Amino acid sequence: MPGSAACIIVVDTMRARIQKWGNSLAIRIPKGLAEEAGLTQGVEVDLHAAKGRLTIKPLKSKTYTLSQLLKGMNPRKIRPLVDWGPPQGREVW
Repeated sequence: MPGSAACIIVVDTMRARIQKWGNSLAIRIPKGLAEEAGLTQGVEVDLHAAKGRLTIKPLKSKTYTLSQLLKGMNPRKIRPLVDWGPPQGREVW
């Protein structure tokens, strides 16, 4: 039909087994699924459970400009610099 579009959704699914890890439960995420979801070792994720489903989404770190960071500063609350004296031992200033 002219003007109509088809949408194909490919869902990559695999089975895994829940394991005990200390007092918690753990699941191993196969490499292919982890790559597809943008998951890497050490990345923080958001866990959400609802209606018998568990959703895992990687957290996206926010990026700020310098002007955005400075916008939240209050000049009246900036404390004066403290003179700690000359370096001691092998400190480098």
